[in-house]
Amino acid sequence: MTKLRKKFRAVPFLPVALVCLLAVGSTAVAFAGKEMRRRASVAGKPEVAVALNGSVKREDKTLSIEQAETVRPGEILDWAITSENKGTAPAERYSAFGQIPRGTSFVAGSAQGSGTNVTYSIDGGKTFAAQPLIEERQADGTVKRVPAPVSMYTQIRYEWSDALDAGAKFSAFYKVRVN
Repeated sequence: MTKLRKKFRAVPFLPVALVCLLAVGSTAVAFAGKEMRRRASVAGKPEVAVALNGSVKREDKTLSIEQAETVRPGEILDWAITSENKGTAPAERYSAFGQIPRGTSFVAGSAQGSGTNVTYSIDGGKTFAAQPLIEERQADGTVKRVPAPVSMYTQIRYEWSDALDAGAKFSAFYKVRVN
């Protein structure tokens, strides 16, 4: 990781948050209930490895973020989060989170994941909703709750209804546009 971090320090157009995202990878958390912890102590435990891969299309070629080296305003970055359970027990109620780095905006409708419930945050991951709302003052002075623009999105949460079984993988995808 140190080598990757050093490579991107010299890239002036890449937002700091994006560098951190690449160096550290996607934030992903396996949530386990009391029953799952009890079973894990008897039958093993889940061990989820998470990989984040980014790419950008240029001149009819798809380049990894590492190959692209710099990103330009207007370019679309495709992100793929892959979660693999390398443990010996299922990861119950598994969720993965994707960051919307500063200097980018979420591309509406681009979040995908088989069997997932997708929600979004506009407050840095404190709260999530299928469609975050903001308050907007109307001409008559009243306040109305309206859908937040995707430019306000800060994170995406993917929640799978099925457990991530030992040896299985879950994948999730989304796109962001460089501002």
